[in-house]
Amino acid sequence: MLKKVKVTNVHTGHTTITLVDTDTHEKALIACGMSSNETATVEDITGADERLQRMTSAKGGTEDRAQLFSGLGRCLERNITLTKALGLQVNRMKSARYKGVIAEIVFAISQGEKLSDSMVKYPDVFPDDILSLVMAGEEAGQLARVCKRIGIAQKKGSKIIKKLKGGMIYPAVVIVLAVAVIIAMSFTLVPAMSKLFLSFKVELPMGTKALMWLSDLLLKKPYMAAAPFFGLYVLFQNFGVITAIPRVQDLILKLPIVGNLVRKSAAATSFRTMAMLVDSNVRLTSALEITARASWHYHYKEFFTRLRNHINIGRNLHEAFLMESHWLGPDARTLCGMIELSAETGTGTEMLAEIADDYEEELDGLASQMDKIIEPLTMMILGVLVGFLIYAIYGPMFSLGDVVLGKKG
Repeated sequence: MLKKVKVTNVHTGHTTITLVDTDTHEKALIACGMSSNETATVEDITGADERLQRMTSAKGGTEDRAQLFSGLGRCLERNITLTKALGLQVNRMKSARYKGVIAEIVFAISQGEKLSDSMVKYPDVFPDDILSLVMAGEEAGQLARVCKRIGIAQKKGSKIIKKLKGGMIYPAVVIVLAVAVIIAMSFTLVPAMSKLFLSFKVELPMGTKALMWLSDLLLKKPYMAAAPFFGLYVLFQNFGVITAIPRVQDLILKLPIVGNLVRKSAAATSFRTMAMLVDSNVRLTSALEITARASWHYHYKEFFTRLRNHINIGRNLHEAFLMESHWLGPDARTLCGMIELSAETGTGTEMLAEIADDYEEELDGLASQMDKIIEPLTMMILGVLVGFLIYAIYGPMFSLGDVVLGKKG
């Protein structure tokens, strides 16, 4: 339930309103970050107002997660208690969801739960890779170090995601406008031209027939005009579920530009997780198992699972890499060479971190050039669309001229 907390400074009278997503007023007061010179009142937000607030308020995500773990790691390094360290982070959170989750975790820890046990209840906020790292940090006594590393990794991820989103704004706007123009023409221009074309009783091009069919459908069922936009909404709402399907992941990897971007993103996440676990003195087989669980692409999930199986039967990491290198795509030989070098020099942790850094730098570079890569593709799609409209509308004109001249003759 969403709650509105009004925090008032007793000296100045200045009031700040904070939204918190939690179930009790007590937890809402924990999540508002109230200091000793402030008072607070809590109100429940219900009904249409709650739905509106949820739609318009900040959603949180990678940014809030990065702030939470970097601040938590810094506090734990200075031996600040876990509950106080979590309480110090609430004012840094932008979303009501993250504020509420922190309050829930503080309450759970005060009841005797471990941090990882309280986090596992919120899979939408703490995905498997984060939970696996927190569990490993607790077991190894390296929670502060792991939290700091999670914060750094999340900040890098947030930076790359911002660049990718920035690059996708232009094509998204162009495609939405193009769909809107086609729908508007289907209601206005196409019906008028359809009457003209049909009155001459000539064979029409396939493109013109398709445009007339679409216009006829929208005129008879106007609500179908919302179908493309509803379809896009459903796609974005379920994007994570759809892209988790193995066949869809295989298809995406075959796309010219996007496939390379996805592969590097999955590799960067997986090898960064592996590097953090090994650096935290987690046993190799456990680190491989956790990395497999944390990998969001099934190629890397399968790869690290098979590595663990090879290690369990006595093979070394380099041999395992060579045997399963087909999962790694074009970079397989390079990665196997780096692992062999680390085995000879005893620098496994540094080499894994270097692999993750290389992938993140390449991904950052691709994200920075996203607008330059996407723009020509967008223009090509727009050109094809405009060409189709010109062909569909003006194509019949040439045959109509012959019909008109023939009738005059």
